[in-house]
Amino acid sequence: MVAEQGGPEDQKPQSDEARSAFVPPAGVEQPPPSEDDHPTSEFALPAGLHTDPSATSGPGSGSGSGPGTGGSGSDTLSSAFVPPSGYQAQPHPPAFTPAHGIPMVRLTKEAPWQDRMRTMLRMPVFERPAPEMVQKTDDSGHAVPRVLDLTLRIGELLLAGGEGAEDVEAAMFAVSRSYGLDRCEPTVTFTLLSISHQPSLVDDPVTASRTVRRRGTDYTRLAAVFRLIDDITTAEHVEVSLEEAYRRLAEIRRNRHPYPGWVLTVAAGLLAGSASVLVGGGVLVFLVAAAGAMLGDRLAWLCAGRGLPEFYQFTAAAMPPAAMGIALTLTHSTDIRPSAVITGGLFALLPGRALVAGVQDGLTGYYITAGARLLEVMYFFIGIVAGVLLMLYLGVQLGAQLNPEARFVPNDRPVLQILASMLLTLAFAVLLQQERSTVLAVTLNGGVAWVIYGAMARTGGISPVAATAVAAGLVGLFGQLLSRYRYTSSLPYITAAIGPLLPGSATYFGLLGVAQNEVDAGLASLFTAVATALAIAIGVNLGSEISRLFMRVPGAVEGASRRAAKRTRGF
Repeated sequence: MVAEQGGPEDQKPQSDEARSAFVPPAGVEQPPPSEDDHPTSEFALPAGLHTDPSATSGPGSGSGSGPGTGGSGSDTLSSAFVPPSGYQAQPHPPAFTPAHGIPMVRLTKEAPWQDRMRTMLRMPVFERPAPEMVQKTDDSGHAVPRVLDLTLRIGELLLAGGEGAEDVEAAMFAVSRSYGLDRCEPTVTFTLLSISHQPSLVDDPVTASRTVRRRGTDYTRLAAVFRLIDDITTAEHVEVSLEEAYRRLAEIRRNRHPYPGWVLTVAAGLLAGSASVLVGGGVLVFLVAAAGAMLGDRLAWLCAGRGLPEFYQFTAAAMPPAAMGIALTLTHSTDIRPSAVITGGLFALLPGRALVAGVQDGLTGYYITAGARLLEVMYFFIGIVAGVLLMLYLGVQLGAQLNPEARFVPNDRPVLQILASMLLTLAFAVLLQQERSTVLAVTLNGGVAWVIYGAMARTGGISPVAATAVAAGLVGLFGQLLSRYRYTSSLPYITAAIGPLLPGSATYFGLLGVAQNEVDAGLASLFTAVATALAIAIGVNLGSEISRLFMRVPGAVEGASRRAAKRTRGF
């Protein structure tokens, strides 16, 4: 009911509280009503639009004349899910997602972290599985700069220790993902490490880098870093916070080398003496070669203490063994073979570790790092050549009778040569500062390598380069399997084992030919040395890749193939 209006005396003005400040006062022209006063459905057709009734007869359509209809002339209500009348459906192309779905990749923790992370690095970014937070954190999450800094410090120790670029990238990727940073892209070159993290597609990336200025060989430290990475990436048995990881990393850097300096000097002598026995030397040759190698090692230490580059250190270390071999020739001793003494000294200097790492980086697609490492090997080799040639030229001027045709390896001492090869490998392992628990395994691996080489090259008459490649392949195969069994790096099981295969004698006779103006014969022998060195490096890498044929691909469905390394096929 509506109350009756009173007279004029009853119509009192309203107070400010009784009317809105936005209402125009009486007597002012009223504006047109707002569209908000007449709400319509967002699914209704605009006024004046006519549709085909057959197109609106499906589910969701209706009729009426209320607010839900269109304008005048529209008698039916169309659904937003019904295509327009002028649209004709065409056969659609095959969907990107198959009907059975995309198999989800699960990187199980049973596989070593090296294989898991290498598999992810070889995946396209959009196919990588979502990260699984391995290390626990609070609600605020880990500080991104600290995680990136820890990742770079770990990568620095690995790269400085001689690890391959692909394994360094895998380690950095594993550490960053374990602390929750999934959008990370590590990059490794010879002396520079960098990592970039992008929180999301709309956030700015955070990038950090670190330069590797000092590199040293310490496989004990390398194994400790691998154990830290394994603990960080596997949380079933241990939890490693950022503070704990920093503490353990500082302890790894502060730890002293397992062997003192005098032990390394004795190991260099044992390596040279054992190598001289491999090429036909006796007891006296063993002693002279060991003395020359130890003198060269002390001379190299003296140069290093004065801040001289490694080029001059190798030059200085190569001079004493060559000088002792020439001195034996000048004494006209017939029982001592000077070539065996000089060859033994070269075995202790040839950079087999850097050569294997450089070729491995090149085969896996890291060409910048591979080129830098191979250039470093070339400089070291030139330093050795300079030291030996200087002594050989001096010996020729003094009348030393050096015989370039004395390329002999007696076949009637197989047991002695096998023992010498194992002693050489043992001394090489000490020089590399390996853990005592790995010395026995790598010593046996080196003995097996020499047995294979001797059986193929000496007994079977096969090309020495081919025999070296096969023996190095077995070294790489066994080393990779042992490293996966121990969840550590493969370098401690491979590098020292290739010591007996190094081309020491071919290098010496090539330099001797150049020193005696027999350039053609000298260059041919040097080419043989280079081919042998490349056979060692390629054989080691091939053996490592063959070992992965026996391992299950992490996260792959049945029948899936392993992704190759960075592959361009030359295009």
